[in-house]
Amino acid sequence: MQRQPWFEIHDSRWFPAYLRDLVTEALEAIWNSNRTYVPIAGRLRDAVRNSGSRSVVDLCSGGGGPWPGLYDIIADGQPLSVRLTDLYPNAGFRSNGRLPAGISVCREAVDARHVPEDLHGFRTIFSSFHHFDPEAARALLADAFRRREGIGVFEAARRTPGTMLSVAGVAALSLRTAAAQRPVRPARLLFTFLLPVIPLTLWIDGLLSCLRSYSLEDMHELTAGLTAPDYAWQMGDEHGGTVPIRYLIGTPQRRA
Repeated sequence: MQRQPWFEIHDSRWFPAYLRDLVTEALEAIWNSNRTYVPIAGRLRDAVRNSGSRSVVDLCSGGGGPWPGLYDIIADGQPLSVRLTDLYPNAGFRSNGRLPAGISVCREAVDARHVPEDLHGFRTIFSSFHHFDPEAARALLADAFRRREGIGVFEAARRTPGTMLSVAGVAALSLRTAAAQRPVRPARLLFTFLLPVIPLTLWIDGLLSCLRSYSLEDMHELTAGLTAPDYAWQMGDEHGGTVPIRYLIGTPQRRA
């Protein structure tokens, strides 16, 4: 296993919840304004269709993730429901009414390793898989495999010089998006411009995310043994955007 067991600031128990919410909201705004995950939209759309599901359970959604910017592409004019979940649901995102039709928020805490039995659908997890240590990451994948639910893991973080260099740009983009985000929140402006906690956290955590990211070899190791005639895995790197997106997709074949 090549992944390194680093920590991230906004994951730490001592990091205030209101600042964690501001950091995840900043990430969501950057992903959507920069269209970071658009290059994998076609691959994800095909995976959801092949799974036979018309519902999606997004794990570790934070401030909403890239789904608000991807929904129309993935749905492609067809009915699709997306449920945003998180172990620490973002209170600000739940209440500000920015969600497109078809996307809803689960108000209860959801552990990505053990998704509640009543939550069905193709699972997605964006830029959060590296937060899980190998044992937890395998449990997350094994839960989807056991229940024969499709799953798509997508990561922009990689241990490459180009990706790690681009992290500085994420901190800079947070200044631009903070000024444009609505509704205006005094706390966001305070901790972005006056006391730049959010840009600094994004920069440091971005570097640590790259160091914690899983390589393709790691992903092969994590899925070893999770094999069956009615379930298939695919993994690789999708190019075409500002940074390559690493993906790991599991699809139940019986519904294809």
